[in-house]
Amino acid sequence: MINSYTGSDDADVAIAGARAGADVVRSMYGQWLPRIDKAAGDFATAADVAAEESILDVIRAARPHDAVLGEEGGQQGAADAVRQWLVDPLCGTLNYAVGNMLVAVNVALRDGAAAVADPFNGEVFFTDGETAWVRHDGADDALLTPTPASRLVDVNLDPPFPSAPGFRAVDLLAHLEFVERFRPRVVSTTLALAWVAAGKRAAYVTDGGDLSRSVHFAAGIALCRAAGCVVTGIDGAPIGETGRGLVVAADDDTHGLLMSMIRSRS
Repeated sequence: MINSYTGSDDADVAIAGARAGADVVRSMYGQWLPRIDKAAGDFATAADVAAEESILDVIRAARPHDAVLGEEGGQQGAADAVRQWLVDPLCGTLNYAVGNMLVAVNVALRDGAAAVADPFNGEVFFTDGETAWVRHDGADDALLTPTPASRLVDVNLDPPFPSAPGFRAVDLLAHLEFVERFRPRVVSTTLALAWVAAGKRAAYVTDGGDLSRSVHFAAGIALCRAAGCVVTGIDGAPIGETGRGLVVAADDDTHGLLMSMIRSRS
């Protein structure tokens, strides 16, 4: 479906930033890259750092007075600024480091426009905060249309499991009704959220704390909300400071089914 997107200043900044980061990620793919160790066995690569710098160059040029929270560079500007950009330059670093192309570049203005770029598929998913589209290699923008038709549900299996022992996303895989109704997938990147918005996944589930202002999840959440997906925590409540984890579904029926399974495992 072709849309009538005519441009939004913030959305254009988000798109430009995500594309700039994606260019770096793509250009450095397959090289030997120095690793920067983080806590709990996590790490960044030189591509993460270079992609973030490229994104920040775009934001600084277009919005020099806005604050930025970057996955690698941390907070720049006031943390309570009215306008703050959330940047995850390479979501799926573990995938990328072993030559797996399932990664995303996430750029989001808090409570506003956002973009998620797939560096290797040429797609940029974006929203102006109200409607969501996808742009592919210069083709006309198309509206994102969620659908549960695929029956594929992406489940985040990565630790830590802050909601355990009450619930872990991995517990869904042992639920008989889940096996009967859905097919699990594990992408290990928030690109899966963009896929829910685009109809390539029926749902996405992860446990955890407040993800609403996470650099990893902000862009994908914004896309899904704008596309009309159902977005809640694993307790069914709106995501936020009191919420836990994330359940994003293409429609109410899929969300209701997943919530019933989650409650039965909790």
